[in-house]
Amino acid sequence: MNFGAAEWIIIGLSLKVAIWAVVLSLPFAILAALALARGQFWGKSALNIMVHLPLVLPPVVTGYLLLLLFGRTGPLGQFLDWAFGLTLAFRWTGAALAAAIMALPLTVRAIRLAIEAVDPKLEQAASTLGASRLRVFFTITLPLIMPGLAAGLVLGFAKAMGEFGATITFVSNIPGQTQTIPTAIYALLQVPGQEGAAARLIIISVVISAGALILSEWLASRMRRRIAG
Repeated sequence: MNFGAAEWIIIGLSLKVAIWAVVLSLPFAILAALALARGQFWGKSALNIMVHLPLVLPPVVTGYLLLLLFGRTGPLGQFLDWAFGLTLAFRWTGAALAAAIMALPLTVRAIRLAIEAVDPKLEQAASTLGASRLRVFFTITLPLIMPGLAAGLVLGFAKAMGEFGATITFVSNIPGQTQTIPTAIYALLQVPGQEGAAARLIIISVVISAGALILSEWLASRMRRRIAG
């Protein structure tokens, strides 16, 4: 299975987008998971809906909303361009943002389940001994949820690698700039005689996704064993 230079560019860009998507979504995923698992506040249901909305919305709708907000004429897009010189629409950075938003619900869910599996009495005991909330999180909660956190990151990475609808709507399908594996497969399937190139990318996509799922299951089972034992 020989890959050409263009295919390696597609694979490399897809990996870069997925990695940055995970990096971007991780802080928000942890904060949202903590709030949903441990918090009692007005608006918790609204937060839960907002976090999981990309999971149930058509991806094209999510991409269009991103275009309205972060496009060159959108309010957030204009601000980022003015304040930081950062353009997201039709750039790989925009692809990373779209992938991060689509991956966020899966990452939050995995981390939330891990937090809920931690006995709150352990955190309460540390608090009564004078530890701050931040110290309790880093010394008690975080070590116990590491397998669940890793599983969430793996699922988020796999989702980001496979994201299509929001990406192609927000950043289009520009070769060498925003063309990821899913959008490249779609483009190749529209051209007669390119089935072989599409098949090679499909195989890569299947291998990466299957590997991510296997790794996620292994991490989840490790977490269950740690909690049980």
